[in-house]
Amino acid sequence: MNRLVFATHNSNKVKEVRELLSSSFEILSLDDIGFNDDIIEDKPTIIENSIKKAELIKIKTGYDCFADDTGLEVDALNGQPGVFSKRFAGLNASSDENIDKLLEMLENNTNRVARFKTVISLSKNSEIITFEGVCEGNIGYERMGDLGFGYDPVFIPKNRNISFGQMSLSEKNLIAHRAKAINKLVDYLTNLY
Repeated sequence: MNRLVFATHNSNKVKEVRELLSSSFEILSLDDIGFNDDIIEDKPTIIENSIKKAELIKIKTGYDCFADDTGLEVDALNGQPGVFSKRFAGLNASSDENIDKLLEMLENNTNRVARFKTVISLSKNSEIITFEGVCEGNIGYERMGDLGFGYDPVFIPKNRNISFGQMSLSEKNLIAHRAKAINKLVDYLTNLY
């Protein structure tokens, strides 16, 4: 079986990706390969952060790998939190703190249109290829559900009446941004082998 490193320590992301790729690839996390160096996400865009992570892991470990960066873009906030989604309420903010800040900023706003965007960068054979996935939706007025992670309890995908926080992983993976980007990665990799 082909082996790929997913350049993350986030066990929730690894779980999502393994569910999508387990029949074709053995997916290893940074924890699985013992990589504990900090990767500073200091680029101004999601795509640049994704590329930086993939290049860094390939250079430091030699493994073929892919990295993702994801942002929540809210129309009423001019695309915020965007590239700062993980640290929206501060450098070491928890998901709850980020959600609290988001809901507070949208408190009196009826425009709740938002989207999750994921960019995956694959570093293989000295080249970088990127894949993008987008999921359109709205920000709810309160948390709904305790499944998923990050902003999932307040993100309601388009044409749905429940949040990502109320969906099973398999249900979420049918429509989610990361799954869309991963499926593009899978299609690309499948054509290589």
